[in-house]
Amino acid sequence: MNHEQAQPNHERTQSGDTDTAPIAVGRPAGTGGRRVTIRGRNAGIAHSDADLVEFLRRAGLPDAWEFLDDPHWVHWQDGRPHQYDTTPPGSR
Repeated sequence: MNHEQAQPNHERTQSGDTDTAPIAVGRPAGTGGRRVTIRGRNAGIAHSDADLVEFLRRAGLPDAWEFLDDPHWVHWQDGRPHQYDTTPPGSR
C-alpha cells in the first residue's frame, strides 16, 4: 500500500452512524501490548508506538507517525491512545 493507495476508508457501518478507520489498535491487554489490524488483517501485537509504526511501514505506509492521532486513519479501541500497558503506575 503506497501513500496514494492508503487513503482512509470512510465507509459506513451497517448501523450507518460510524466511520471506520483502516487501522485499528485494540484494547490494551493485561499482559501488555495491543493487537493491531490494518484493513481487517492482523498485523501483530504492538508494545509501543514504534512497533505500531513498523507494522504500518511494512504495510506500505512509510510516514505513519503523522497518522497515529488522526481518527480517520487510526481507531484506538478502549484505553488511552499510545498506552500499551494496563499495569497501574507504581505497581511494578
